[in-house]
Amino acid sequence: MIVRRCCFALLWVLSLVGISYYGGAVSYGLFWGLTMIPVLSLIYLVLVFRQFRIYQEIESRTIVCRRPMPYYFVLPNETFFAFASIRVKMFSGLSYVADIPDNEEYELLPDDRYEYRTKMICRYRGEYEVGIREVILTDFFGLFRLRYKNPGTIKALVYPRTVHMQEMKSLEDVINISNLETAELQVQPDVITRDYMDGDPLKLIHWTLSAREQKLKTRLQQGEQKQDIVILYDTQRYDEDMYIHMPVENRILETVLALGVFFADKNVPYTVYADQGSIYERRVNRMDQFEMLYEDTAHIAFAGSRSLAGLLQGLWTGGTLWQAGTVILVAYEPSDRLMQQLEEMTAKGISILLYIVSDGGGERYMGQSSSRLKIQILPIEGNPEDIL
Repeated sequence: MIVRRCCFALLWVLSLVGISYYGGAVSYGLFWGLTMIPVLSLIYLVLVFRQFRIYQEIESRTIVCRRPMPYYFVLPNETFFAFASIRVKMFSGLSYVADIPDNEEYELLPDDRYEYRTKMICRYRGEYEVGIREVILTDFFGLFRLRYKNPGTIKALVYPRTVHMQEMKSLEDVINISNLETAELQVQPDVITRDYMDGDPLKLIHWTLSAREQKLKTRLQQGEQKQDIVILYDTQRYDEDMYIHMPVENRILETVLALGVFFADKNVPYTVYADQGSIYERRVNRMDQFEMLYEDTAHIAFAGSRSLAGLLQGLWTGGTLWQAGTVILVAYEPSDRLMQQLEEMTAKGISILLYIVSDGGGERYMGQSSSRLKIQILPIEGNPEDIL
């Protein structure tokens, strides 16, 4: 367009030189013709802008992430004059429409129409605009361009997807350790004890053993065995740009749901915690309770002020995690404080699996893996089936 404008400006200047030095009907005709072209082009653009119509429709505004949704789009020319150039630009960062090239240029004669019945796919969980973002109108000579933002954009509510997996290799070693510990506790003939923690009832202190070992020891109550599974995930917002943050957010939720449905399918009870200003908690024992977890997860807000280390510290101090057999964490950019907390928990006999959502920043923590602490890197993009 810049080249065309420059060429047109050069022709107009030459016509002006022609009437200044030579005069004559031809020179004046050329000058006035070139002068009127921009005026007529602008009038034409205004007419097109006021007359063109564009229609789009989606089967449902509630969409499951990466599940194709029927989408209808039509661009008609219902006027008596031609549309020289109409380009339709789609929202393409978080969603895409199949079989409709973005930025496609359409030329429509009177009563012509372009119609598409295709599929729309949303890449990430969240609530955002999809479909047609803007329309660009251009005149016949390519001198002017008018951008028209679509006032009727579609705002979709995208739910996270649930990936059903028959096996999860990343869980094998951790769950085996937990099961072995539980079996060992069940066959010990003597009283089972552990180190005293703030908040333990004084009546449960084993005074004889405490005197012998020179530190406070607490009896485990009947049935208090390390076999529960706890899942914690990070809900902080690390970037205000939704195109940067939403892929991370989506990967975290997909991982939590993949774990949740895996355990629910096998009737393994677990508890999920997250920061939502207060501590969010959901206990799952059966598949119908997983459906409640799914509904919660679809609306969870990633705006937590508390880091995952802060959430873990609060649950540990409150005694929630004392009897957990396995703690699973899904984190983005884990802190050194968090890693130190995990080492202290493994020293208490808790098996930990840490999923780090990262495209390269999590490798520096891999050296801290041990028999009780397993670290798994999850790429931000990719299929959960391939990495879990």
